[in-house]
Amino acid sequence: MNLLYVFGLILAVRLASVFVVKTYYVPDEYWQSLEVAHKLTFGYGYLTWEWVQGIRSYVYPLLIAGLYKVLALLHLDSVQLLVLLPRILQATLTAYSDYRFYVWTGKRKWALFLILVPWFWFYTGSRTLANTLEASLTTIALSYFPWYGEGTAYLWPAAISCFLRPTAAVIWLPLSIYHLRKSRQSVVELILKRFLLIGLLVAGLGIAIDTYWHGKLIVTPYEFLKYNIFNNIGSFYGSHPWHWYFTVGLPTVLGINTLPFIYGIMETVRKSEKYEISKQLLITILLTLCVLSTVEHKEFRFVSPLLPLCLYVSVDALSRWSYRASSTMLWCTAFVILLGNVLPAWYLSTVHQKGPIDLMPKLRDIAQEYRDEREQRANILFLMPCHSTPFYSHIHENVTMRFLTCEPNLKNQENFQDEADRFYESPNHWLNSHIPIHPRTALPTHVVLFDSLTEKIGDFLANYKLLHSIEHAEHRQLRTGRAIQVYQRLLKGEENAFNRDQLPSEQDIESLISDERFN
Repeated sequence: MNLLYVFGLILAVRLASVFVVKTYYVPDEYWQSLEVAHKLTFGYGYLTWEWVQGIRSYVYPLLIAGLYKVLALLHLDSVQLLVLLPRILQATLTAYSDYRFYVWTGKRKWALFLILVPWFWFYTGSRTLANTLEASLTTIALSYFPWYGEGTAYLWPAAISCFLRPTAAVIWLPLSIYHLRKSRQSVVELILKRFLLIGLLVAGLGIAIDTYWHGKLIVTPYEFLKYNIFNNIGSFYGSHPWHWYFTVGLPTVLGINTLPFIYGIMETVRKSEKYEISKQLLITILLTLCVLSTVEHKEFRFVSPLLPLCLYVSVDALSRWSYRASSTMLWCTAFVILLGNVLPAWYLSTVHQKGPIDLMPKLRDIAQEYRDEREQRANILFLMPCHSTPFYSHIHENVTMRFLTCEPNLKNQENFQDEADRFYESPNHWLNSHIPIHPRTALPTHVVLFDSLTEKIGDFLANYKLLHSIEHAEHRQLRTGRAIQVYQRLLKGEENAFNRDQLPSEQDIESLISDERFN
């Protein structure tokens, strides 16, 4: 199959995901990339505690900031392009990594099919997540790995991946040992002239970049490990049992592709001498899952770099099976895999948790156009779980915005509660303590919240009128709801009119009087 055609097909699918995926996944997609890049370029934005403490590297945000700077110089920095172009950049990198996967697997048809259809990769492949970048770099590095022969080109993307996400080293440690064992070159020479040299060059450049932008000498991979692993700060944001990656995490990410992966495992174990690469990949997958399982805080996206390894094992087994399978079996298998991926990809990309993305254009219009009775611009308060929406990167207006923070207990305080927890424990008490109600113009001009909170703060919202109600999810949860609501503060003169609108009509009063419950 023509390689240019293959890359074009892959690129078309990844670019399509930019426009199809219109839902919210995790805060890091915005707060650890776009928001940082926006502040670097335009001077305003919000840096979370990770950036204050220095556990994040500026390397990825700087790529996006470069795009933003070009747009600003050309006076093309519209919100639409600020949101769209970083996703196109990531989708293009993802497409290249998918192409390299196809080349790595020997240009097999199953490889092209299986790299294009996974629901999770379609859902996250164009998102500006460090995990997505890590998965792409891992795939590229694997495609250059010297499975049969010599070469160290893979060390560059592998080293960059490890610098950006130190947990990536768990994948590359067993693979590097495999390389050293198989290589005909001197182990000492390989380590000193390749591993160490490339590692030091990548680390040196990364440290220089981070030191400049953090304003102090800093090694972000060390800070990352210190806070997330040694101090276990991640558990503040949730914990899961040790077996979660084996029983829930990886099977969910693979989806229906779990079935061919299990088949690949069985074939590799039964005929290990014929599946040398798959055997080494399975060892790497197992070791990685075991190490990651020791950390309390677990997320689906943390195993996304294992996706290319799992897909290779599946491709290897299915390609050999195809030689003896009937045409009917081949088409049925492909159809089941396709259908099993399309359904969750469609639902999660277009329906589930779409509220925050639909919300931002409405807030953008408010930020651009709203003026109160004193000609003051909008002042927006988010009464939601912290980081429930994108922020300045999706509004691109320097208006006042405030949200409930959720910084972890960095100072080891007793009985610590973050701001969001304190608010949800007693919403009205928090509002009375933190939001001035006199004069009325001191109130936020707009309040954004989930509908599940509306009844609990009814007295506070008496000063507001409902402006927008945006569909979000099918079911209410503890702190989220079915819809996101935007309230606008009543202007002078509107209050009396609004209150008159709320008074019962004469017909309503007569109906109440005639109701037998009042007789």
